[in-house]
Amino acid sequence: MEQTHTAHNGTAATPGAQRRVLVVEDDPTIVDAIAARLRAEGFVVQTASDGPSAVDTAEAWQPDLLILDIMLPGFDGLEVCRRVQAQRPVPVLMLTARDDETDMLVGLGVGADDYMTKPFSMRELAARVHVLLRRVERAVVAASTPRSGILRLGELEIDHAQRRVRVRSEDVHLTPTEFDLLVCLANTPRAVLSREQLLAEVWDWADASGTRTVDSHIKALRRKIGAERIRTVHGVGYALETPTP
Repeated sequence: MEQTHTAHNGTAATPGAQRRVLVVEDDPTIVDAIAARLRAEGFVVQTASDGPSAVDTAEAWQPDLLILDIMLPGFDGLEVCRRVQAQRPVPVLMLTARDDETDMLVGLGVGADDYMTKPFSMRELAARVHVLLRRVERAVVAASTPRSGILRLGELEIDHAQRRVRVRSEDVHLTPTEFDLLVCLANTPRAVLSREQLLAEVWDWADASGTRTVDSHIKALRRKIGAERIRTVHGVGYALETPTP
């Protein structure tokens, strides 16, 4: 039996309880499997099988998280993501049948927070959903917790309280994941953090198979704040560069 629709009262007693997930996928076998797994985890689930119905359902139902296939009838998942994010911010987990980095970067650029390439395990998908929702909860707490001003690293400014980033005094739009990734790097500027460290800190994900996710988010972040600000240490990880005093 599904939970009652009280997702926005903030009183979920167990992980996933009363949280709403909209699954947008046109393959009935895949959508049924995802929905069954998430309901078993305690989530309330609705589904949509094309772009227009996904946007309409998201507007009417106000899900806490969106699982979104890129290839959809009507219009694709990228357009769904754009329209849904224009209505209200919501974490998005993209699904793609192609291991195409361009698709992944475009998805991150229109507001997706994470992606998975088919085929994937339902265990991993459920774990990613829990991680994305925990990040939203942490962001709410962080926004209400006083922090000591704005972190300035040369022309880069990070405002923790407002979760805003500026480069040369110009606002830079980052997804929640990109912001958390930048903050993680900025906490120890010039120090090299391994992909596994970043995966654990930002995604709460300990499986090294997810390091491609880190690489794609780093590329998206570089495009927004400047490639020269993030140094790659081949075979190890990444470091945030700062001006020499």
